[in-house]
Formats: sequence, C-alpha cells, structure tokens
Amino acid sequence: MTDAVPGLFLGQSDQGEAERLLFHRANRHGVVAGATGTGKTVTLQIMAQGFSDAGVPVFCADVKGDLSGVSQAGSPNEKLTARAADMGLTLTPRAAPTVFWDLYGEKGHPIRTTISEIGPVLMARMLNLNDVQEGVLTVAFHVADKEGLLLLDLEDLRSLLAYVGENADRIGREVGNVASASVAAIQRALLQLEQQGGAAFFGEPALRLEDMMRTGLDGRGQVNVLDSTRLMNSPRLYAAFLLWLLSELFEQLPEVGDPDKPRLVFFFDEAHLLFNDAPRALLEKVEQVVRLIRSKGVGVYFVTQNPADIPDSVLAQLGNRIQHALRAYTPSEQKGLKAASQSFRVNPAFDTAEAIQGLGVGEALVSVLDDKGAPTVVARTKIRPPDSRLGPATDAERAAVMAASLNLFDFLNDAWRIGLCAHPTTSHFHPRSGVALLR
Repeated sequence: MTDAVPGLFLGQSDQGEAERLLFHRANRHGVVAGATGTGKTVTLQIMAQGFSDAGVPVFCADVKGDLSGVSQAGSPNEKLTARAADMGLTLTPRAAPTVFWDLYGEKGHPIRTTISEIGPVLMARMLNLNDVQEGVLTVAFHVADKEGLLLLDLEDLRSLLAYVGENADRIGREVGNVASASVAAIQRALLQLEQQGGAAFFGEPALRLEDMMRTGLDGRGQVNVLDSTRLMNSPRLYAAFLLWLLSELFEQLPEVGDPDKPRLVFFFDEAHLLFNDAPRALLEKVEQVVRLIRSKGVGVYFVTQNPADIPDSVLAQLGNRIQHALRAYTPSEQKGLKAASQSFRVNPAFDTAEAIQGLGVGEALVSVLDDKGAPTVVARTKIRPPDSRLGPATDAERAAVMAASLNLFDFLNDAWRIGLCAHPTTSHFHPRSGVALLR
C-alpha cells in the first residue's frame, strides 16, 4: 500500500489513508512544529531519509545529537515493527548516505567561509551590534571594497577596523561619521565571538556548495548533518550561518522553476533563533530568500516548537505542515495554539485545537499540498518509524562515517582535476566505496 503512490510516506491517518508529501510540491517549503519530546526529531529523520531515497540531497542541523542516527541502520523492536505493519509498511533497516559537518571541525568536517562573503548585515547579527555599530561596520566593508583590502578572517576584520579608526576623519568626510567608541565596541564583540570558537569558521578554503549536493550511484541523495550541539551555545552564530548558507544557495543556483523533485531540501532546526530580536532588514532578507528560492529547486523546512515563533510573512510561504503536540498552559501558549490550529484546513471529524493538545508521542496533524497545490484537509496521523537508527551514533561510528566521506571528497576532487570525472556539482559517487562515475 505505501509504495503504490509516489511521494514521501509520512505515516497513516486515523482513517487508514497514507499521508504523503508529494515530491513535486516539496519545494513549496514547510514547517515541523511541536513541544519538546513530541517526536519532531524523528519526523525530521524520516523526512531526511525519505528525500535521500528519492535522490534528493538534504541539509539539516543536529541540535541534540540524536539525528546522527540517520547514518546507522536501525534495529527496530517489536513495537516499531508492529507500528509499521499496521501501516502496511515493511521496515528495511539501513543507513542514509551521511556526511557530518561542524563549524568547529570537531564532530564533522569543518565549514569555513570568508568575512567578505558573510557581509556586514549577517556579521552585525553574529556580533549582536546595535544600529549605530552596524552602520560603522557597513562603512568598514565599504572602505575594504573601495581600497581593495582582503577580508578573509577575523584578523583581517580587526586590522580593517583599526585602519578605519585611524583614518576616521578622512573616512567620515566621505561616507559619514565614524565614532571611535563604536569601533571599540565592534572590536570587543569580535573578541567575544573568537572566544566562542567563531574564529574557526572564517578563512579559506571556503565551503563549496557542490560538496553538499551529491547523489550516489545507487540513486540516493547525500544527507548532510551539521553537528550543532556546541554551536547552539552561540545562537546568533548558528542562525546567521544557516541564513548565510540559504543566501548562498539562492545566489549561486540557477533557476529551474518547479522540478519533479527538489534539488536540495534544507531543514532549519530551532528556527525561532533566526527571528528572535532580528532587525527588520534581516527579516526582509529571510522573507525574500524563502519566497524566491523555491524557483531554484530548494525546499526549506523550519523546525520549531511553535509556529508562532515564525513571522506571518514567512509562515505564509510554508505550504506543507506537520504539527506535533503543543501544550497550552500560559496565555502566550494558548495564543500560539490558536494560531497553529487556525493555520490548517478544517477537518469536520475533530476540533483541531483539541486534537493538537491530545496528540501522543509520534503522532501529528498533517496537511500537505496536493497535486494542484492546494492544502489537504488536516489529518491526525501516526508518523512512520524510520529505517535508520532511533538515537545517536557513537563516536566511533561517527568517526568511521567521517573517514569514508573524507576519502570520497579527496577522490572526487583529484579525479576532477585530472579530467577523469565530471565537475563535483554533477558527479555521482558510490556512498560506500567512493567510486565516481567516469566520463
């Protein structure tokens, strides 16, 4: 039953219907919401593996470490096997082709970019600058661009700020006042960012997007897991990095319209961190990227505790919705519950608000876009068990996955340089052996 219709099988409704996310509607974005402990991470895991099985590369953040289990074959117990059988599903324990990433280079391959690629707006977000300080930082970037100064790492930015401070009078006459107090405040913020480990993120070689957008010879897409267990201690760095990555995808990928399936699916976990105390300019940037990146073939899925954490202008762009249980003890939680229930197409069989509060672990209300692009009637759904492991990978298992993917990257890059295989953007690899598809 579950394999008869194309689409990502999410689970089974109370009416015995299979709930599926259609691949050709998956780039219309979505949200996975619910209180802590209600099953959001497992839903993210089965979606990531489902997209991978369909040949779609995936990028997702692993905030708690549990998502690393996608790299290992599952060992379903009797309860999970019975749950799958009730859905007409036969579990096939297997791992997804996984690559681990880490801004700090500890639990995954390091990710680096340059200060100039980040730009003044996101840099100000990382440094938690006020409007005046952000203005001075913008002036500094302007000076670097005008005078041909390199901005690769934090030391380059420090030197630039010192140069701007020393030449404040001349620069001020050209582009506006540069207060020495603001320059000093930015320097202190840079020191705090460095002490949080942010220096490891800036410099060369910069990340290539094609390293995250690969498909294996077996047809499965690469699942990129960003270890965020330490990164979450610097929430502004986390949010700014993921927004930068989205912006890079938007700027570099060509237009493809509405493909049969996405070119990449991007999961933004703990999405509220992106919007907390965000300036208007940043919110406009997020809204623009989410609205327009669909035509690049990229689907963006926000994972958060409450849909109310996401601004209405962004939430309106999210057509596919999976809502796990919410608790409503406080007035603000009750307001969030009301907003979440009203965002669904009504099902006359139950009261949506009451259903959200009564959902058990592993249950969700699901509404996805149908073949015509309209939202389906909300259905109370039991989420399917994953084929990969429930729970984290061990350190030894993670190290083995990292070693395999590092050998793969080296092989493909060397093969490309000497003309044996296609450019890494279009090349295919075998996820275990690293054998490339030769020309």
